[in-house]
Amino acid sequence: MLVGALAGFLGTFYTHHVGLGFLIGMAASGVFSLIMGFITITLKRDQVITGIILNILALGLTSFVYRALFGTSRTPPSIKPLTPLKVPILGDIPYIGTILFHQNLLVYLAFLLVPVSAWILFKTQFGLNLRAVGEHPRAADTLGVPVERMRYIAVILGGIFSGLGGCFLTLAQLNRFTDNITAGRGFIAIAAVIFGKWNPYGVALATLLFGIADGLQLRLQALGTKLPYQFLLMLPYILTIVALVGIVGKSKPPAALAVPYQKDN
Repeated sequence: MLVGALAGFLGTFYTHHVGLGFLIGMAASGVFSLIMGFITITLKRDQVITGIILNILALGLTSFVYRALFGTSRTPPSIKPLTPLKVPILGDIPYIGTILFHQNLLVYLAFLLVPVSAWILFKTQFGLNLRAVGEHPRAADTLGVPVERMRYIAVILGGIFSGLGGCFLTLAQLNRFTDNITAGRGFIAIAAVIFGKWNPYGVALATLLFGIADGLQLRLQALGTKLPYQFLLMLPYILTIVALVGIVGKSKPPAALAVPYQKDN
C-alpha cells in the first residue's frame, strides 16, 4: 500500500493525469510484490518473516524517495484528487444519498468488486484452482494445476489491489503523500479478511465496520469531545483487536496458508 501510495502520487504529480497515477501506483506495487513471491514461492522462505522485512523496507524506502525528490517543506507538494461523482436521483436521498451516492469512482468500484470477486473465486475454474493451491496444493498439483504459477498470480494480484488501496489515500482522499500514510491500514485489511472468514461479502462487511469506527473517531474529534484524541485514534485498532479475539478461533484459514510448497521429485 505504501509503495502504491507513493508511486501513484509521483505518477500523477509528474504526468498531471490522475488515471496514469493510478496505473503507475498499481504497477509499482505489483512489481514490489514480486519480491515477496520470489522469496516465498521460489526460494521457499518463511512468509511471515519476509512480510515483516518487506513492510519495514517499504516504510523506509518510500520516506527516503519522497525526501530525496521533494526535501522537507512547510508546504508539501499536492495534486488534484479524484472528484466525487453524484449518482442521479439516488444522490438526492436525504442523508443516505450523501453517504453512499456522492463518492469518488473508487468507492463505487470497491462495492462492485465484491460480487465480482465472489463470482471469480467460487464460480470459475480460475477461482477453483486459486483456492485449491491454498487449501491442498499437492492435490492440485496432481490434477495438473501449476501451483507455483497460481501462487505468483495471487501474490501479484494482491500487490496490485494493495497498490490501488494506497493510491486511494494519496489520489482520492488526501491529495498528497506523507510518511507512513497508511498508518497500519494494511494490517487492518488482514484483520478484515480473517474477520470476514475469507469470503468477499464477509470481508466487505468487516471493512465497513472498521471504516465506521475510523469515521466515528474523526467526528468525535471534530465535535470537541473531552476524551484525549490519542484514545480516539486508537478506536479502529481496538476494534480490530476485539474482533480478532472474538472471531479468530472461529475463522478457518486456508489449510496451506503461508506454507511453502515443495514438489516431490
